[in-house]
Amino acid sequence: MKIFAPWEKAFKRIATPFEHFIHAQTTTGLILAFMTVLALVLANSPFSQTYLDFFHINIDFKVGSWALSHSLHHWINDGLMAVFFFIIGLEIKREITAGELSNLKVAILPIIAAIGGMVFPAMIYLYFNYDGAGSNGWGIPMATDIAFAISALVLLGKRVPTALVTFLVALAIVDDLGAVLVIALFYTDTINMLALGLAGVMFLVMISLNRFGIHAILPYFIVGLLMWFFMLESGVHATIAGVLAALTIPSTPKRAPASFPEDTIKLIKEYEKYPNEENHAMHENQKALIINIKDKIDAIGTPAARLEHGLHLPVALIIIPLFALANAGIAIDFSSLVTTALEPVSLGIIAGLIGGKVLGIFGLSWLAIKLKIAQLPKGSTMSQIFGVSFLGGIGFTMSIFVADLAFINTPELILQAKVGILCASLFAGLFGFLWLKYIAKRV
Repeated sequence: MKIFAPWEKAFKRIATPFEHFIHAQTTTGLILAFMTVLALVLANSPFSQTYLDFFHINIDFKVGSWALSHSLHHWINDGLMAVFFFIIGLEIKREITAGELSNLKVAILPIIAAIGGMVFPAMIYLYFNYDGAGSNGWGIPMATDIAFAISALVLLGKRVPTALVTFLVALAIVDDLGAVLVIALFYTDTINMLALGLAGVMFLVMISLNRFGIHAILPYFIVGLLMWFFMLESGVHATIAGVLAALTIPSTPKRAPASFPEDTIKLIKEYEKYPNEENHAMHENQKALIINIKDKIDAIGTPAARLEHGLHLPVALIIIPLFALANAGIAIDFSSLVTTALEPVSLGIIAGLIGGKVLGIFGLSWLAIKLKIAQLPKGSTMSQIFGVSFLGGIGFTMSIFVADLAFINTPELILQAKVGILCASLFAGLFGFLWLKYIAKRV
């Protein structure tokens, strides 16, 4: 039986790290959608209490008199999500050093669009909540969920040019960087300066490892784990440690790749000198040669690229789905759903993620192009940029994450925020997808 999987067809000829990245984000988006629906079903089923109790199970780590005790929900949001933020950090670094953001002429449009897509939603949110209890939630509608947004574009296939996908990726990366800064600077209540100082020392140690040319991953892992712990104890959100750790991972190869073809050919010729064994087993010297070839491949690769490639699958299949399952489940009282959606917090998020993103992304992009500050992505139209600006309104993962930080210990505001995020993300995603598929003008 033939399975309809357009995202797989689009990636049969995957070759570059960027294409691997897009494929991973598409996979994440599809799994994320499933887990969100599952969370909502569980939260509104007879098993709702079991579902809630499960994520409030305490998990303890004890060494002598020292103990670290948190609920499963807390471990997911502060522990596993640090790995997600580590991936974000690697993506930011890649884009700045070798991706679209490394070329200012190409990067200027998504940078301007991303800034507009953060500032306008926050301003619109504050218009609804300036003096209210929800004023601290202004960071919620600033975020764009890169996985969902890219999934929508990839599913459109050839209807959208490659340059438009690149524009959205670069925009979302800048958006992620903005969200990280907002979390670090504005969603930290009390700071333990000693713990923060120790986290800073660990960060400096990781930078030193990089400067001394250490390419082995284990030292970075050990020091990064210590930095995460000290960051957790400091009061600054522990996921920031993930981003900082990513910035220290070497993104240059241990050896120049120029001699790789010649060296590898020599090793392969040496490999071919040994006769095949009767049971098709390799000669011991052949095994040594294979290991040598692998070492040479690793030497011309970079730890940053290896980690980004290796971690995308567990993040896509385990961490993000678990986050969605733990955080997207809200008990919906359909009789009061409209009332909840019209609360200032929900309304501010909906207006921010939809209207604010369109004003910020499309509005500033149009202005930048008219003023000749930036150029339209190759093969795309302003009508398509308009559709992409709606996809930018899919806030989901990062928006829910910020909502939990903004309204900690205020469940009624968290509920309003999640209703607003789900409503806005659903509308923005569907409208943006349909606009690009049926209405947007193409070159």
